[in-house]
Amino acid sequence: MTLDESAYERNGYLAPIEESYFMTDTQTLAVYDAKIEDYLRLTQAPPSKSLLAFIHAIPAGGRVLDLGCGPGLAAAAMARQGLQVDATDGSAKMVAAAAKHPGVSAQLATFDTLPTGATYHGVYANFSLLHASRADFARHIQACHTALHPEGILYLGMKLGTGEKRDSLGRFYTYYSAEELADVLTQAGFTISYQREGKELGLAGDVEPFIMVTAHA
Repeated sequence: MTLDESAYERNGYLAPIEESYFMTDTQTLAVYDAKIEDYLRLTQAPPSKSLLAFIHAIPAGGRVLDLGCGPGLAAAAMARQGLQVDATDGSAKMVAAAAKHPGVSAQLATFDTLPTGATYHGVYANFSLLHASRADFARHIQACHTALHPEGILYLGMKLGTGEKRDSLGRFYTYYSAEELADVLTQAGFTISYQREGKELGLAGDVEPFIMVTAHA
């Protein structure tokens, strides 16, 4: 099967890797913790076009949050470009891996621990918020808006579809249509400036549609 280039942009890197994992669902976290070595083996690749576009849109020396950072490769790329990088994840093993990268301040945290005031020039949520429940998603997006400076950037990667379910590995997902995501982002005060859709092969072996969105506060 030939995959679209976007299929290799998970966690901001051009490699067939899986989602960041930043949630409080213990079953999902257990899957990711168990597969950290596989994840690390699959993530040795150059930064993706989407990640580079995010980095270049941030003011020089700006402060950013990698929300659901996994092992911190995207966060490390941001730090190498001179950004001030906070990285958070729900997996202790992932946080430990992310903390090894120079210039990355990594900590164990949940989606509910975002700052309550304008702190960041950018929030990078690359396939992490898809693990939040539908009931909580809108307030997490609102929290991202609150944590951003005016005109700050939110980068959001999500899977397209309907409903909530666990995959064959036991990971919890919430699916949205592009229209639903646009509504949530708009209601939170964001203006969408870019979006792209594609399909990808995931760790569970399924090819699923996704969407990547850039929005400004």
